[in-house]
Amino acid sequence: MDLTDACFAGAARQAELLRAGELDSRDLVAECLRRIDRHDRELNAFRVVFAEQALDAARRADARRAAGEHAPLLGVPVAVKEDLAIAGLPTTTGTAAVDQVAAADCTIVVRLRAAGAVVVGRTRMPELGLWPHTESSWAGATRNPWSAGHSPGGSSGGSAAAVAAGLVGAAIGTDGAGSVRIPSACTGLFGLKPHRDHVPLDRPVWGGLVAAGPITRHVRDAALLLDVLAPGHGHTAAVAADPRRLRVVVSLRPWGPGIPVAGEVRDAVLDTAGLLTDLGHDVTRLDPEMHDLAGSTGFAARYLHSAATSGAALDHPERLDRRTRQVVALGRALPAAAVRAAHAQAAGLTAHANRVFADHDLLLTPVLTRPPLRIGEWRQRGTVPALLAAARMTTFLPLWNIAGNPAAAVPAGHTRTGLPLAVQLVGPAHDENTVLAAAAQLERARPWTDRRPPDYTD
Repeated sequence: MDLTDACFAGAARQAELLRAGELDSRDLVAECLRRIDRHDRELNAFRVVFAEQALDAARRADARRAAGEHAPLLGVPVAVKEDLAIAGLPTTTGTAAVDQVAAADCTIVVRLRAAGAVVVGRTRMPELGLWPHTESSWAGATRNPWSAGHSPGGSSGGSAAAVAAGLVGAAIGTDGAGSVRIPSACTGLFGLKPHRDHVPLDRPVWGGLVAAGPITRHVRDAALLLDVLAPGHGHTAAVAADPRRLRVVVSLRPWGPGIPVAGEVRDAVLDTAGLLTDLGHDVTRLDPEMHDLAGSTGFAARYLHSAATSGAALDHPERLDRRTRQVVALGRALPAAAVRAAHAQAAGLTAHANRVFADHDLLLTPVLTRPPLRIGEWRQRGTVPALLAAARMTTFLPLWNIAGNPAAAVPAGHTRTGLPLAVQLVGPAHDENTVLAAAAQLERARPWTDRRPPDYTD
């Protein structure tokens, strides 16, 4: 396998090639760094690249392997989002407003390194993770490898762009309202938001709405990373064989009134439903009522309060973009009673949402209501209209951050103009393995990784 193919092979296959001695980590990491140097000036996926440290780590990985050592990700290049702490660096969360450096690696980075992964760099996100695109006035726009004029989504946009362009074997993102699933959907990748606390965060983020998860080319890459980050759950074993006959419910009902779903998005969901039927699963259509108004209003209160809390924790909040400061101000203006009420409704909303899993094993929905955004598409909108547009675009996602359930973006073809499309699979509480198994079966039936972004083949 040549090095370009190896860069697009995904973390699990890279680990196999390294274990078999068909590839050296030093060569693989050096090629990833060459590709980053070649492509990231336009792509803008990375906040910082650890070139020398990564090459040193790759050499150590090769030496460990030569000495007979084994580790799940030994020598595999990965990237992590810039809201995950790395010792000696500020945890920037997409801003230029943090000076204080982290005293230690966060648990996620500790576990990646312990498994032998080579952390190549930190990936970009929008300020405070507030938007479904990755842009700021001071950092510019992160671009979609499938179309330089479009966004890779957000907030884990840099992580997704880096994987989709073959710059790393896998990346870690975080998801407080779809921020793993959105960029995965926009870039033709598999992205899993595990159940709340399945992957350890060192502190609750956004009042418990945020979960960390993998963004990968293949489903088995994600399973491998989850086995490293959340050991003892048999994720890799779950994707090795087709699942049992599943009861799948399909819903195209947005979480709120009057929200349109683009025709190509609807077709992708229905085509996937047909494929699941062909694979032997019991697929039914149901559009359950999900306490739309109360639930979405409560989420908005928690989102804005989280923005205010995040802004207050910065060393230099005055350095934030004007729009970010306006969102923070909206959060500060919320009455404390409204925030308390939003948190208080979470348990009831979770129970209500999970009624669907009393009779079904999986829920199939769109990820987004439309294809990826164009770069700067919302730049001229006011802050409140932009927030409303973001809520409409991501309407199928935040409920599962409130409830905590595992949910994944699964590639489902391309638009007529070549932009990726995706569907969402949601599982019962703590059942990542059913989501993984169904997604892996879909990947075997409808492979998505043999097509690469055409501008990133060298």
